[in-house]
Amino acid sequence: MFGRVAARSVAGLLVLLPLVVGAPVTAFAQYQIDVSALPSPTELRPVVAGPFGLVAVPVIGGGVVDKWNGVVAEIGQESGILARCRDDAKLCPPAAQKFLAVIAEGRANDGRARVGVINRAINLAIRPTSDLSQWGVEDRWSAPLVTLGSGRGDCEDYAIAKYVALREAGVDENDLRLVIVRDLLSGNDHAVVTARVEEKWIVLDNRRLALVEDIEMPRMRPLFVLDHAGVKQFAATEIAQAETARPSDLGD
Repeated sequence: MFGRVAARSVAGLLVLLPLVVGAPVTAFAQYQIDVSALPSPTELRPVVAGPFGLVAVPVIGGGVVDKWNGVVAEIGQESGILARCRDDAKLCPPAAQKFLAVIAEGRANDGRARVGVINRAINLAIRPTSDLSQWGVEDRWSAPLVTLGSGRGDCEDYAIAKYVALREAGVDENDLRLVIVRDLLSGNDHAVVTARVEEKWIVLDNRRLALVEDIEMPRMRPLFVLDHAGVKQFAATEIAQAETARPSDLGD
């Protein structure tokens, strides 16, 4: 799922990055990069087709990988519930009915309007609540029906629900990414969804109803990108170059 595991040792290529999303950076974990996927120095340059225009390489281990694998498994289980709901509405629990209504509303629109409808619907359906307050743990990633069932969640719960809703509403999986970013003003990590519309990456954020392009969010440093192919980490070299090229963007 995450690409070939390098035959040679990955010693020396372990990267320290924060594990807790949506909280101050106080804990770090090691992430193993798939060395076989690393570009050469001459190839290490922005990739326009991807969100934030940065190179990303596969990650084969670490907390983010574990959490994404876990929630992907839960999403697979929930897909069976949605399928039964489509066959017989009488068997459909309230959370699934709500989610299917969001998906149907999205399908009734195209392009940017589809993205905007789902962003707004999910933002309004969930009340921001920390994992510690809701679950008694620092960090938990929940599948959409769990989140909509409680009506509460934090940033990654919003993002996961939007990611699945957009996919179910007909957006190609190659045009969807869940991105973990660092807010350079607060120092906190945050989760958003990006969707490619007319070759532009649109950001869906639980903190705003308006849609913005990735290039309009200079205060966000992308860390990880998650999608149907697994987890990738943005190349630190490209991030440093981008920040050096636009230092004024970090101000008010």
